[in-house]
Amino acid sequence: KGRAVGVLLGLNPPTPPHPTLYRVHPHSSPFGSMFRLLPSVKTAAQARSLVTRAAVLASKPAAPAAPAAAPPKAVTPAPAPSSTAVAAAAPPAAAAAAAAPSTSSGDKNRIVQSGKSANVRYSVTADGIAIVELDQEKSKVNTLSLKMSTEIDELLGKLEHDPTVKAFVIMSAKPSDFVAGADINMFTACKTTQDMERISTEGQKAFTKMENGKPKVAAINGTCLGGGLELALACHYRVATSSPKTVLGLPEVMLGILPGAGGTQRLPKLIGLQAALPLLLTGQRIKADKAKRLKIVDEVVDPYALRHSAVEAARELVSGKLKPNREPKGLVAKAMRSVLEGTQFGQSFVFKKAREMVDKQTKGNYPSPKKILDVLETSIHHGFGSEAGFEAEAKGFGELGMTPESKALVSIFFAQTAAKKNPFPAPEKSPKNIAILGAGLMGAGIAQVSVEKGYNVTLKDAELSGLGRGLDQIYKNLELKTKKKKITSHTRDVMMSRIDTCTESDPRWANGFKKADLVIEAIFENLELKHKVIKQIEEHIPPHCVFATNTSAIPVAKLAAASKRPENFVGMHYFSPVDKMPLLEIIRHKGTSDAATAVAYEVGLKQGKTPIIVKDVPGFFVNRCLGPFSDEALAVLLDGASIEQIDKAMTSWGFPVGPMTLVDEVGIDVAATVGKNLKEDLGVRVGAADPALMEEVLATGMKGRKAGKGMYVYPPKGKKTVNTEMLKLIEKYRAGRTQTNPSTADIQMRMVTRFVNEAALCLQDSIIDSPTTGDLGSVFGIGFAPFRGGPFRFADAYGVRKLVDDMQRFRDQCGEQFEPAAILKDYAKTNKKFHSS
Repeated sequence: KGRAVGVLLGLNPPTPPHPTLYRVHPHSSPFGSMFRLLPSVKTAAQARSLVTRAAVLASKPAAPAAPAAAPPKAVTPAPAPSSTAVAAAAPPAAAAAAAAPSTSSGDKNRIVQSGKSANVRYSVTADGIAIVELDQEKSKVNTLSLKMSTEIDELLGKLEHDPTVKAFVIMSAKPSDFVAGADINMFTACKTTQDMERISTEGQKAFTKMENGKPKVAAINGTCLGGGLELALACHYRVATSSPKTVLGLPEVMLGILPGAGGTQRLPKLIGLQAALPLLLTGQRIKADKAKRLKIVDEVVDPYALRHSAVEAARELVSGKLKPNREPKGLVAKAMRSVLEGTQFGQSFVFKKAREMVDKQTKGNYPSPKKILDVLETSIHHGFGSEAGFEAEAKGFGELGMTPESKALVSIFFAQTAAKKNPFPAPEKSPKNIAILGAGLMGAGIAQVSVEKGYNVTLKDAELSGLGRGLDQIYKNLELKTKKKKITSHTRDVMMSRIDTCTESDPRWANGFKKADLVIEAIFENLELKHKVIKQIEEHIPPHCVFATNTSAIPVAKLAAASKRPENFVGMHYFSPVDKMPLLEIIRHKGTSDAATAVAYEVGLKQGKTPIIVKDVPGFFVNRCLGPFSDEALAVLLDGASIEQIDKAMTSWGFPVGPMTLVDEVGIDVAATVGKNLKEDLGVRVGAADPALMEEVLATGMKGRKAGKGMYVYPPKGKKTVNTEMLKLIEKYRAGRTQTNPSTADIQMRMVTRFVNEAALCLQDSIIDSPTTGDLGSVFGIGFAPFRGGPFRFADAYGVRKLVDDMQRFRDQCGEQFEPAAILKDYAKTNKKFHSS
């Protein structure tokens, strides 16, 4: 702290300072905010961060003095930044380089050699610190492709043999990415288990060579995932930035594989088996602060201090001054780790509990968590980092890479990655202000994901009480994130401050709409009401403003008929709960312009959604497939299956929740409305169950979880139980119907084939543009078993001919709703696949 004070007092601040960097009044001291931070400086790392910030500012040449002027009545906006200000406000990696103080020929920071290849560049300081910067060409992120890996290996090998090089700092030249992971294309190119195993073995050798060489410091800013974290773990010290974009994790399990470059060995060796298990088994991503608590990283610094801190750490590793202590803190923690990980009894207990948890959560559908546990169990018996441990990891990596589950999950990964690119020309004006109509569950959810990503939101509701409930919902969700340390309380409050609210009776309600770039309507599903609101709002929004509807049932074209600018009218169908469900259906009616679609797509991406483009038909894509699926669930129920039996059958098949639970969560009234809207278009395909059952259910007020009862009863405390009132109604409507008492296998295939058939009809009728879009929408929209890859991947794996045979058997037993789509019957003739790979 004393050094920080001394440096700050000795600096000569430029005049005027750079308000674009520090957000202070142009005539105030740029160091004022720094002095206010001094009391919070507790460590050398924090002091270095503060000093480096000051050095960035102080190293800039003084600007000409501004002419005297009367003090403004209000804080004036920051002037356009000069070239030096732009440098100061550059991304952390670039700014850190720019911040390096000018040195004399004898200074230790003087660069004595440098070089570069296509993806990697390096420089060596006078005292022998080699700074290696990863900068993958023509890419926003770094990935460990074969080319990148080869260049890193060759460069490190060359510098390891250079006697003037004493230590390394490995960092990224990208503004918000260290290494995003391995290049997945390397995996998809593999044809055999041996090919996959070879990739793992080569990665292990490369990182072991790094680990056994001269001291290395990983300087991490931005995403550090998969192979990126494995690279960092092979270094001897890790410095990460406090940037919210800095996340670390081993997400390989989400691709159906395991960390194959030493991750299963070095992580548990570093932080202990118990701490490593959640990261390895779930693919959990963590922020830098948590990574430091877990001792995955050794130091957390300001982004502008990253280069300086990492270089200093490298110097201290060379001198021997820096000796990281990564042992558990406290006698209890040490004893627990010793007993649970150092004894045969403890190890058996840990693995027994871990396997029970995996079985419960995956229901046996995902092989990768089990294989990870197998590898860890082998490794702990021989020692993490042993030859046997690395061999088990490589073998497990190879075996998992060839499983159908991994191939399905990888296909979803590629589809999601492709969806992140807006297929339409960039909007002339990127949206900044969003107005939302309706503060109910959906409207409040849309507002939340908007303010979280920096949008200014005007939230309008008919009643003040509605606004209150909406704001309460948003605050509670953000407060939960605060308690989980995902965001700070300050960040929560900043997000809430971006919301401006108004009601119909508020005379100023139109003010927020006058500056809106996008309006999203999320009011009741009533055509006349929506028409009235559209006309009212369009009188106040600017000509460029896009009007989007969140309708889930009414065709967008019918709503656009009330618009005076139909080319700016589009559907944006979110899924509930909005803050958790990743899919966004963007619906174009015949008159929707590409410009309006581009705006909707850009906003959806920034909100963290995965958008798909869907044709304007009743139900769009997801609800259109969900209609026959839900209809068959009721038909199976009336045929003798129990509520719990149906839910259990479908969750064991791979759905995250059963259809009976799903209808309660969505709302039985909502599901009934969607069913009615689909009936005219789909006919017999949503007519297997008796519609009178749902009408009587709604008449009794059983609307699902929101009403406290539906298929299940939801007490204020405790677990849900089957609703006996519902059972009585079901028995009433079973009378006169043949009770087939379907088996679990028949329940599963009756429901799955109805979903797949409707998805195939959507492709056949150009409601979606490709099988990939259908798979993505199904997995992210309702949780169609991800390990099966979506309805089209499932059809390919199961065999279209076999699928059609099953449907025709069910058609003969149950009715015409099982008539296969023409496209399925056509593909069945030659057992053609929807996906070529």
